Amino acid sequence: MKEPLANRLRPKTFDEVIGQDKVKRLIQTMIVEDHVVSMILYGPTGVGKTTIAMLLAAHYPLNHFKFNASTDSKGSLKEIIDACKHYGNVLLIVDEIHRMNKDIQDYLLPYVESGALTLLGLTTENPYVAVNPAIRSRVSIFRLESLSVSQVSTYLQGITLDENKVIEPEVYEYIALSANGEIRTAINMLELLLIQTTKIPTISLSIAKEIVGKPQLALDKNAGNYYDILSAFHKSIRGSDVNAALHYLSRLIVAGDLESILRRISALVYEDIGLANPSMGPKVAAACDICRHIGFPEAINALGAITIELCLSPKSNSAHLAINQAVADVEKGKTYPVPTHLINNPTYDDKLPYLYAHDFPEHIVTQQYMPKELIGTNYYIPQDHTKIEKAFMDQYLWIQSILHDKNTSK
Repeated sequence: MKEPLANRLRPKTFDEVIGQDKVKRLIQTMIVEDHVVSMILYGPTGVGKTTIAMLLAAHYPLNHFKFNASTDSKGSLKEIIDACKHYGNVLLIVDEIHRMNKDIQDYLLPYVESGALTLLGLTTENPYVAVNPAIRSRVSIFRLESLSVSQVSTYLQGITLDENKVIEPEVYEYIALSANGEIRTAINMLELLLIQTTKIPTISLSIAKEIVGKPQLALDKNAGNYYDILSAFHKSIRGSDVNAALHYLSRLIVAGDLESILRRISALVYEDIGLANPSMGPKVAAACDICRHIGFPEAINALGAITIELCLSPKSNSAHLAINQAVADVEKGKTYPVPTHLINNPTYDDKLPYLYAHDFPEHIVTQQYMPKELIGTNYYIPQDHTKIEKAFMDQYLWIQSILHDKNTSK
């Protein structure tokens, strides 16, 4: 059996790697300076992560090792670490680094930190989400981008084929589109096409469509690309772009992960709609319940309707900003004593009587609620660009006018 065409065509120099110019320049400079830092390369499958790793390893032929975080054991890692004693420094290529167990990470980290071992991690997942923070803090992270249809098509046309075989130009573009930016997948498709048409002198687009099939979806729910689509969906709703939101929603629907969609709209309704339209929170909750009850494919109608309504709803982030600022203050240590009259403890010598607001006109009473160190702090900054929050603002300012600097408890 022949070696797969993709393996036979694997680049032997950095110049032969398609795209990824920034990452290639950075790594080539490291090689020239003989100072390779620990790093993680992440991006979709078939864009050159393993190829770049092996090209780097080729410059250190006697002291590089491979480790697969999914299948290799801690024992094999110990053997690699022992090699550090002989070589002084080793390059360790870790495939699927997002699957590395915590005990293996704990064993590995001191060697990475001391420089005895240079780590080169490879992953299709977003390391900012999927990789342990202890690893992330000790490496540089570089993203490899999907290749364009034009890049892949041009590369395929440059492959030397049987001189008697003619491939119509549209076929290359169709394969590039079908491969979704993955050069290895594109080469595999071309190889399949050649195998299936050995007795056909000219490969037309119709023949290619029959053999290659439909283009792949530009989405993998296990990869960093998936989080990009979720982010684009969220930001399109925030930007009130109905058509863009429906486009990204459709890609998420086809990926089949209902729960991720429901979590996202449940979060964004309070982050981006907020006080501008408080009724949207319960509406989203109801839509989520319906979607879980009926599942796909019927749930797409409820998802489409609620997405459109979220897009067209007025927007406000005042509540989001307010609570995040309050949390930030607490995280900075601004946790001062609670005024004693708010505490259900009668033993405080300086305790003043608690004033029950409902016993006073307008159900508002002027007494100190904030810790004295935070008096005058305003977390909620009202917005007035929608009718509903304009009403909230007027109410807020009226209450503030009553309470401002009128604390009866000192």
